[in-house]
Order: sequence, then C-alpha cells, then structure tokens
Amino acid sequence: EVSIDNLNIIIVAVLVLALGRLVNRKVAFLDRYNIPYAVTGGILCSLVVLLLAAVWSIKVHFDLQLRDLFLLFFFSTIGLGAKLNTLAQGGKMLFILTLVALMLLVAQNAAGIGIALLTGNSPGYGLLAGSVSFAGGHGTAIAWGQVASEAGLKGAAEFGIACATFGLIAGGLVGGPVGGWLISKYDLRPAPASAAGTDAGDTTSVTGCREVHIDDVLGTLLALSVCVTAGEWVNEFLAGKGLSLPGFLTAMMVGIVITNVADTVKKPLNRIAIERAGELSLQLFLAMSLMSMDLMSLMDSMGKILFMVTAQVIVVVAVAVFVVFRVTGRNYDSAIMASGFCGLGLGATPVAIANMTALTTKFGPSIQAFLVIPLIGAFFIDLLNAVVIKFFIALPFFSGG
Repeated sequence: EVSIDNLNIIIVAVLVLALGRLVNRKVAFLDRYNIPYAVTGGILCSLVVLLLAAVWSIKVHFDLQLRDLFLLFFFSTIGLGAKLNTLAQGGKMLFILTLVALMLLVAQNAAGIGIALLTGNSPGYGLLAGSVSFAGGHGTAIAWGQVASEAGLKGAAEFGIACATFGLIAGGLVGGPVGGWLISKYDLRPAPASAAGTDAGDTTSVTGCREVHIDDVLGTLLALSVCVTAGEWVNEFLAGKGLSLPGFLTAMMVGIVITNVADTVKKPLNRIAIERAGELSLQLFLAMSLMSMDLMSLMDSMGKILFMVTAQVIVVVAVAVFVVFRVTGRNYDSAIMASGFCGLGLGATPVAIANMTALTTKFGPSIQAFLVIPLIGAFFIDLLNAVVIKFFIALPFFSGG
C-alpha cells in the first residue's frame, strides 16, 4: 500500500493538471469539446491507480485533507467576490434558475425511482441515484446513504458514493460540449460590455489595479484563512443552536461579509488576486477528487451505475438545453449557464465553474453566468434538495422499503 499525503498530494495534483493540459492539446476532440484539464488528467490518473491495483496489487491511498481545504478556499473566493450591489443584479435570473433547479431535482428523483421500480429494486436506490447523489454530490450521498443503510437498505452508502463519483465525471464531460454546441449552433458571442473589459479576468475591473502585487497576494491569503477559520466558528455556534450547515457555506458567508465591509471602509480587496486564488483552488480540488477515485471498489455495480448515470445525463442535458438556455434568453450567457447547469445537476458547483471557465477562456467572458450559477449551487440547490428528498421519502411507496 502506497500513501500519498502532505505536500506530496499537491505535487501529484499539479502533475495531473499538467498531464490533462498536455493531453487536451494533443487530442483534438478534448479541446474541441471544452473538457476541463482537471477532468482529463484526473480520470487518466484514476485509471493508472486502477491498473496498479488490478495487475500488481498496489493500492494507492490519497490523504484528502488538503483537498477539503482547497474546497473551502474555493467557496471563500466566491464569497469574497460577491459584492452586494452585484448580487442585486442577479435577482430575476437567480429566481428563474432557482425554479428550474427545483424542477430538475424533481425530474432526477422521478427518473431514478422510476428506473428502480421498473427493475424490481427498492425505490430507495432510485432516490440515491437521483438528486441525492447527482445534484447533491458526495456530501449529500454520504449523509443520506448512511441513513438508508441504517434503515436496512443494503450497500446504500457505497452505491450513493459511486453514483456521485460517476456524476462528477459526467458533469465535467458533458457540460463543455453542451455549452460549446449551443454557442456554435446559434453563433453566440459575449455581450459587448463584457468583451470591453468588465470581465472577471480584467485586471482593471472593480479595484482599478492593473497587476497583482505581493501585498494583494498576502491580503487574499489572509482573507481566505479568516473565511475558513471564522466559518468553522460560525458552524460550531449554529450547531449549538441545532442548525447544521456545510462548512463551505459558512466560509462563503464570512467571505461575503469581509468583502463588503472592506468596500465600505474603502479598503477593497484585489479582485484579480481573489479570482486567481479561486481558480487555483478549484483546479487542485477537482484534480485531487478525480485522481483519488477508487474505481476498483465500483466494478461490481458498474453496469447498474452507468445505466443510472446515463439516465441522469439525459435528464440534465434536456433541462439545460430546452429549459435553462431558453428561459434565460437564448444568448451567450444562456449557453454558459446551460453548461454550468450540467455541472450542478450531475456533479457539484466546482464542476459547474470548471465547465464555464473552459468555455469563457475560449470564447469570452460571461459575468452573469459566474454571478448566478455559483449562488444557485452554493445556496439554493442544497436547500431545495433537502426539501425535495424529504417529500419523496414521504410518498406511500417508500413505506414498503
């Protein structure tokens, strides 16, 4: 058994990202369909790990504590970039896409439970192969999988984690092609205002800084550390009051407070430094998540899982193309949001951001997409998912198992 921990996992993750970038450049269709580097490199690394285990009985174990820290950093950067005046701009679109997200959660569970009942399995497996694991991601899958296992559903936790894992891959594989296809089909271009320099990557936006100095880097590092630490304090306080929230949510909330207080006292944080930190955290998180997948443990139920994943891909892509793209205006921003929605529905918010980043790097910026999609993924979809899951559990056919 080989353990990769401490700083070694960063070395491997960076090499995985470099591998993904190299392969994407060499394999034309990966670049054409806007597959994120982290997805390409992470999948290749997990296949190598599977080969080592299957052929030479070498089991590679990854210590993922740093991965979890990078996730907290990533959501902290979202909070630090959330100006209250900017949040207000997303009002109507945020409301519309929140309703679409609710529709998606119901459709995912209907599809999963329907397949489970048709194949003679417990509806509980269908729920796990619905919004629990796909829109909910690993955290929700682990939580509800343990509940289902305690209720007597055999292998529920493992099945939920497997669905979430393959959903993460699928979300990274289909989001870019969907957005790219919409952009190409309708010959879409970024709005002139975005193209002119209000993009998130423009060094003159918001702060007026044309470059990132060491003081900006140190200030960003301090802000991220405060977000994570204060977020933990908020979590402990709320837990004492009977309210449990995920750590990334409280870290992001602290970030929102910090950046708006900084603006109020005329000491704004450097937006470019924050965005670069967010991009770095996102890429490392995704690389570590995908390269550490234990494909060997998923082999026994591979057929069932792939069937469920295929069904959910069809549901999510249909909602993204025929609903998200249309109700948001059928423009360039709509295509980027449709791509991000694929990541939300099948994987997680970081996958959605990676999909959108791959597209905007190639075609141009989309301020609206990067404003609305992270808010839905970080705030609303998890809250709605909890309500939808409990609604389905309350239905009569669940009383029989």
